[in-house]
Amino acid sequence: MEGVHKFPNQQLFFQAVFERSNEAIIVIDKDSHIVEINPAACALFGETRNQLIGNLISDWFDFPLDEKIAEVQWQQTDGSSKTIEYNRVRDLLPNYHLLVLRDISNLERATAEKLEREHQRVKLFAEVTLKIRQSLQLEEILRTAVTEVQSILQADRVLIYQVFADGTGMPIKEAVLPDYDPILGVEFPEEVFPEDYRELYTKGRVIAIANVRDPHAGLAECLIEFMDEWRVKAKLVVPILQNLKSTTEIDGDRLWGLLIAHQCQAPRQWTEFELELMQQLADQIGIALSQAELLENLEGLVTERTAKLRQEISDRTKAEFALRRSEEQMRLIANGLPVLIAYVDKQQHYRFNNEAYQTWLGLPPSEIYDCHLLEVHGEEEYQQIRQYIEIALSGKTISYERDLILLDGCIHSLSITYIPHLDDTDSQIVLGFFALTSDISDRKAIERMKDEFISVVSHELRTPLTSIHSSLKILATRKLGSLSSKGQRMLQIADEQTERLVRLVNNVLDLQRIQSGKVKMNKKACNATDLMIEAVQTMQAMAQEQKIKLLVEPVSWTVWADHDYIVQTLTNLISNAIKFSPCNTTVWLSATREQQNPPQQPTITQITFAVKDRGQGIPSDRIETIFERFQQVDSSDSRKKGGTGLGLAICRQIVEGHGGQIWAESCFKEGSTFYFTLPELINSE
Repeated sequence: MEGVHKFPNQQLFFQAVFERSNEAIIVIDKDSHIVEINPAACALFGETRNQLIGNLISDWFDFPLDEKIAEVQWQQTDGSSKTIEYNRVRDLLPNYHLLVLRDISNLERATAEKLEREHQRVKLFAEVTLKIRQSLQLEEILRTAVTEVQSILQADRVLIYQVFADGTGMPIKEAVLPDYDPILGVEFPEEVFPEDYRELYTKGRVIAIANVRDPHAGLAECLIEFMDEWRVKAKLVVPILQNLKSTTEIDGDRLWGLLIAHQCQAPRQWTEFELELMQQLADQIGIALSQAELLENLEGLVTERTAKLRQEISDRTKAEFALRRSEEQMRLIANGLPVLIAYVDKQQHYRFNNEAYQTWLGLPPSEIYDCHLLEVHGEEEYQQIRQYIEIALSGKTISYERDLILLDGCIHSLSITYIPHLDDTDSQIVLGFFALTSDISDRKAIERMKDEFISVVSHELRTPLTSIHSSLKILATRKLGSLSSKGQRMLQIADEQTERLVRLVNNVLDLQRIQSGKVKMNKKACNATDLMIEAVQTMQAMAQEQKIKLLVEPVSWTVWADHDYIVQTLTNLISNAIKFSPCNTTVWLSATREQQNPPQQPTITQITFAVKDRGQGIPSDRIETIFERFQQVDSSDSRKKGGTGLGLAICRQIVEGHGGQIWAESCFKEGSTFYFTLPELINSE
């Protein structure tokens, strides 16, 4: 058994660890006087060692010394506050205790900002969904959909194309800017909407084309000519699928139509958010259409039966008999539908429900009919749905989604709509409401599968790709035999493409880990110049090969950051600058110091890093989207340049994880400058 390593001078070794630790370390005696403190703690307090030694720890701020690990809010003398995490080691030596402090304010702030962005995104979708599903009238649903989508996407034209049973179709609703001709009512030629396209759309295929004239878009010549006729430069097509199970006994989806966005002024790169938003809105339109059709069918049946009854009634006996027969038929119809239907009066008592509703609740009719909603659902669930009930009884249609554990023990996702029942003679009087409930668990499961798919595929590809890459490297050494020059070239191509795939998989996994919060930033004091120099040294060989000169403008500032991740960020930005710069040009790295003065908050000092090149530049319509996943200025360069389209997305996640921002400025054909900010570390020594 090997012994513990001993340093020549143990005392000097431990003193060095104490002095150079990034954690604030304080030693106090039994009376809570500070007897020793390291530089990191001095920096945290903003005082010198001599000013702190001998003082009570409570003179600076109070710690609950009876707890071993805790977080406290420290109010500083300048009025600002910090969140401090501390660990206490009692009786490290007789009558002496050890405190280890860490400032976690930036981590909390970054987490809060991320949650706020996600909240705004969810809020936007919820607002649009509510507008679409507030009505169950088909015309109003479609008109609201195209208007809202055009407003959100800022598209030149948004239309809904309905597909008919014979495979033909035409636009039935449109929102278009005045500068462009309306396409409403124009029947599309059969050759621009062939059978194979319909099959793809039925399977949920989304088509996003940034430039209809790009050969990589794969559009037929006749379709390009059709797009030119309507001045379309880019388009985004999402299928509207209607669940047949909601209106018939047939299981599956039917292609009802297409939700289409046109950009006519110039080509446009559609973002991941726009694609996801369009897909979700198309799903909501499909659900709204099903519910509108269901309501229309119910109203049609009621109208039809009422008309027949009026014709049959000749006396009171016949009228009562016909009414009873009609009610029974309506119940049979409702029981035959695969959705949950109920009617609740204005006193919130059940007056009607179909058999599917009874099965869902697991209750006999006697425990539902004439019972209050509170009795049937229980206090907890009733309080959760009460706000929607009150909206329906105020005369407004309301739709919402919620997850419930049903009798099978599984969690089901439900789409629920309450439709007010208004008095025939006075529409201001609400008699009750209809409750329509659909099970959307399958759609929710598909959405989760989509999110997990990329992660699973990336993990499964990593090992075989690594093995293939290693094997190709061995073949390249010629230890297993020589190849012809043509074979050697093919081997080189295979090796390069495999290496590109390995980078892509690793980037996907890195991005997923950062986005999921599994990566912990190991922040410490870092010299800004050292970070830039290390990144330049890493990329020097690539720069020399491309005949690019790398220049660093030294500065003396210190930032609070994770060394490895910031070097990775700089390396990614330098790599992009080299790839897209012509030979015999220069790439500059610099940093500037800026102060921000938020109202009623302390001044914040930030260091802004910049990577500047003289490359081809970035079009103005792409300046924001390049930070999204799988986005590049020119996708045709992806193989030639060896990029994956993930580098800038990873950079953004890293910078935002530090509480900073990243952006780009560019003049097309003249060059680009990428900036990102990090907090400066004051009094770091």
